[in-house]
Amino acid sequence: MRRKEFTIEEEEELALFLEEMSFGFLGMSHEDGFPRVTPLNFAYGNGVFYIHGSRAGEKMKLLKNDTRVTFSVAKEYALIPSYFTDAEMACPASAFFKSVTVRGHAELITDLEEKAGAFSIFMHKLQPEGGYDTIDAKDPRYIPRLNGVALIKIVPQEWTAKFKFGQNAKEEERQHIMDGLQKRGLDDDLTTIEMMKKYCPHHQS
Repeated sequence: MRRKEFTIEEEEELALFLEEMSFGFLGMSHEDGFPRVTPLNFAYGNGVFYIHGSRAGEKMKLLKNDTRVTFSVAKEYALIPSYFTDAEMACPASAFFKSVTVRGHAELITDLEEKAGAFSIFMHKLQPEGGYDTIDAKDPRYIPRLNGVALIKIVPQEWTAKFKFGQNAKEEERQHIMDGLQKRGLDDDLTTIEMMKKYCPHHQS
């Protein structure tokens, strides 16, 4: 899955993955010539990424000087040892994962309504059980807090997505991998098997 434009089904697939994840890596340009990569929490909604932080600091300075950014999110589902498919050679060792990278521009958001909406997405992701009053831009308790935090919107211009689950492996190899995952039974191994079946439609279980 490496395309600048996606079908509706693919857009929904990407959105589900991004809604599941809460941590990403922000790449920015620096005047010293070395790129800066910052790990941080994010929220995704309406086709854009939201990040937040202090109004001061290096991140805000860099974004003020150059709004061009790269943002990446990835999840490793399972390490695939070589012996799942080859008893001798190390070459088949791999990892199955999902990753999304976007290139675009960062915009500072000052509108309190948009801020409230973005932070509501954050809370729904990070605290789905609730236990807090709805974030309302007109609530006098929230207004100073919304004004006091910097909210950045990343508007993607180019997408690159890779969901790797053995799509290029031969049928027999995929079956050996699934058997190995089933036997190993680590966290996410069973989920990885389901992903393999989903993204390898010709597989016969």
